[in-house]
Amino acid sequence: MADALITQQEQPATYQEMAFEERLLLLLDQEHSWRNGNRHARLLRQAKLRLNAHLKDIDYQHSRGLNKSQMAELVQLQWLDQKQNLLISGPCGSGKTWLACALAQAACQKGHSCRYYRIRRMMRELEQAKADGSYPKVLKQIARYQLLILDDWGLEPLQGGQRNDLMEIMDDRHQNSSTLVISQLPTTEWYHSIGDSTIADAILDRLMHNAHRLNLKGESMRKKAGEKLAQNEHLS
Repeated sequence: MADALITQQEQPATYQEMAFEERLLLLLDQEHSWRNGNRHARLLRQAKLRLNAHLKDIDYQHSRGLNKSQMAELVQLQWLDQKQNLLISGPCGSGKTWLACALAQAACQKGHSCRYYRIRRMMRELEQAKADGSYPKVLKQIARYQLLILDDWGLEPLQGGQRNDLMEIMDDRHQNSSTLVISQLPTTEWYHSIGDSTIADAILDRLMHNAHRLNLKGESMRKKAGEKLAQNEHLS
């Protein structure tokens, strides 16, 4: 507000005709915009997104089963407001992580707290937290994120302690916040990837019962991008 006031003082010809209330409203608008910008930047730093992706750049040209009407619904983020989950599955390179990061970017813009994890890295952090005594604190922090993104789901088999950790996380978040899962495995194979049937039932019941599903297909977009680049280099 102080900066905005200095601007008004330095440009009297622009502002002297305005009423006091109008000039005060401009100062408040400046403060509001500044705070929103700072909050967005802070939420993005906290989210630790893997990719800098934006919804406006979604590519519908590639044949990967991306339904425009479904995406039009998802980008509104009502599923996040309603504490529902989103499950994105598909082959390697189909753009799963990119879409997840674009949705998280939009969520941060709207003021939602987010955090991106690769499953393996999250499990390592939890193991370290158990060792240094901060495990309850870390679990509490994960529970607070309004959107938790878990990438590489099912890429490696879970060990006994890891299954229990995942169960704790899903139980904390159930009906309280949203979880976005990214996996190369179809959802029908998630049960076996968890291992223990009892814990798998409990985890997937909490994750899937109110979840939207986005199933991608087709060739790797990274491969197609590489082929296009090679073709352009050849033409040049």
